[in-house]
Amino acid sequence: MVADPVGGRDRRSFTTGLTTCRITLRSVASANPDTIIGRLIDGRYQVRSLIARGGMATVYVATDLRLERRVAVKIMHDHLAADEAFRARFIREARAAAKLAHPNLVNVYDQGEDNGLAYMVMEYVPGITLRDLLHDHHRLTVEQTIDIMDAVLAGLQVAHRQGIVHRDIKPENVLLADDGRIKLSDFGLARAATSNTASGSVLLGTIAYLAPELVTKGTADVRSDIYSAGIMMFEMLAGEQPYRGDEPVNIAYRHANDNVPPPSELQADVPQELDDLVIWSTERDPEDRPADAGGMLAALRQAERDIAAGGGTRVPPNSASLPVAPDPSTRLLAVADDEPVSWELPTQASDFVELQAAATQASVPAHPDVLVPKPAGFAPVAVSGLPPTANRLERINRQKRRSGFVAAIVVAMLVAIATGIGWWQGVGPGSYDPSPQLAGLAQAEAESTITAAGFTVGEVIGENSLEVPSGVVIRSDPDGGMPLAPDSAIDLVVSTGPRILTVPAVAGLDRDAAIEAITQAGFNYDPETDRSQFSGEPAGTVLYGTTSSGESLPQELAEQEHIRLVVSLGPVPDVEGMSEGDAVATLANAGLTGVVVDSAYSKTTPAGAVLSQSTTTDPVVQGDEIHLVTSLGPDLVEVPNVVGKPLKEAIATLESAGFTVTHEVPSYLQDIALVLRTEPAAGEKIDRGASVRVIVTVTV
Repeated sequence: MVADPVGGRDRRSFTTGLTTCRITLRSVASANPDTIIGRLIDGRYQVRSLIARGGMATVYVATDLRLERRVAVKIMHDHLAADEAFRARFIREARAAAKLAHPNLVNVYDQGEDNGLAYMVMEYVPGITLRDLLHDHHRLTVEQTIDIMDAVLAGLQVAHRQGIVHRDIKPENVLLADDGRIKLSDFGLARAATSNTASGSVLLGTIAYLAPELVTKGTADVRSDIYSAGIMMFEMLAGEQPYRGDEPVNIAYRHANDNVPPPSELQADVPQELDDLVIWSTERDPEDRPADAGGMLAALRQAERDIAAGGGTRVPPNSASLPVAPDPSTRLLAVADDEPVSWELPTQASDFVELQAAATQASVPAHPDVLVPKPAGFAPVAVSGLPPTANRLERINRQKRRSGFVAAIVVAMLVAIATGIGWWQGVGPGSYDPSPQLAGLAQAEAESTITAAGFTVGEVIGENSLEVPSGVVIRSDPDGGMPLAPDSAIDLVVSTGPRILTVPAVAGLDRDAAIEAITQAGFNYDPETDRSQFSGEPAGTVLYGTTSSGESLPQELAEQEHIRLVVSLGPVPDVEGMSEGDAVATLANAGLTGVVVDSAYSKTTPAGAVLSQSTTTDPVVQGDEIHLVTSLGPDLVEVPNVVGKPLKEAIATLESAGFTVTHEVPSYLQDIALVLRTEPAAGEKIDRGASVRVIVTVTV
């Protein structure tokens, strides 16, 4: 969810340290956004402006009046909201997505219905999409590709661990935020977005990243996401998609029958390690791919280490890159283009762009679809987890032997898809078949299993569970193995994970009271995770709580989630006026380090005592330094002897010594006046800048 569109076609310039990088923004049309803009949804969300309109829903910027923050509200189109089954899926999958929490995922805050509007409330992320970046800069550097893929896979890994399949990994769903974060969006909605109710352009845009098993079997699991991620990685490295065509049937056919070539066939500077990862993740047989996003992420990071150990990547001479940062969620990216440029995320919001498939295909040039085998004797590094190329070639040979048979089946199915006839609608033997075993499967996999077996998905009921991960089937009705007629409905009971409970307010409580409130509310507390810092609050007072990952506590959390406390150590000890030794010892007793950084004269503070103190961090925690300035005592200066000197000479001498001079000699006598004495007298030590009175005698 990104920032407001400005209308029309706009080209914005983002200036960095090297040059100016231009990103093309495309506005999106809305049938009638005025009916929603200004509306208060569910008594909480005030709609402000249009962001984008897609095939399934329209997205608006809104203000959450309760929490006083900007959010993105996605409202399902009326013709889809009228479909009870579609609306139920929209709400169910929104709830599943809301349980996914990770810095690289767009957070889902809320969902509901209001006077016929089915809506979802999401995190508002100003920025651009990966598609925008690829559209304007063709291809990315190796460093950029690793940064973006690391972030995408880190977020996707969380979903896969909970049995959730994204189903729509593509550059349009990767957001590059203004503040440098990289986020994967539209979790749990891809199945609905690619249903028969979606527009052809949305379907075509997705086919470019479609896994072979979705084409040939209509089923998907987490490894289907891996295939899509591999295609997206290919596009970032090579500057174009591996398969292109004007008709979706042609693209889908090639996904089902061709082996994705290594990106180095198009761009020779792509490292071998990334070639191997792309090939592994885009194997046609799901069994030959990484098991999930966690496996692909581990291989990516190993490849990054191998590239670094090998002396770095081969960067094209016309590209520039920025150093790789340690946190994938906050990395800034460099752009490879016709001129050396460095790209940073813009400081202002950009349009939310949902690219149509035609624009996606037109933005990438054609290339010969030739698979070049690796040189003889090639073997990837064992620790990378990538299968040897020889195994890939052996699988290719096996696949070629049966390609004629597979091609005939795929062509028949794709013709049916193109004409709007589902291939499964032609199956109806009329006989009873045993219902499939569904307990323990992810919801998406269970639904795919039901339809693949010739049955229909009935009611899907959510049920809290501490044992079964969110999104996984607890049981089905009928149970697995029961004889059913074709097209019979099978109901699913799917885990919604632990209960969502209200988080107690702990700020201002003493530590023991806060712990009791946390545990009584149904959450876990681990004293080893506590943090302490100095503050104006009394020692032992809880300043605030955080989640186990260190983020601010939301209003609600899942049951038994861990909550951490940040507890006050009291104020930083005041050591002003103490001797240097006492001050350092006092600070050390509090866990702080006193460091003398300067000294200064003082009329009031004795020499050697601490004149002032200052902190170097905010907040101050144990182990931090406290800077001390010690006193040199008063700045005393000896009054010079000017007795017998002409008045003007005496004044100059006293002023150069740092004193101010007073006298009562008229101006017409000053040239003949001689100093008789001074007050204070010559030789006395007084404060620098003090006043010295001059008494004179006048000679005629």
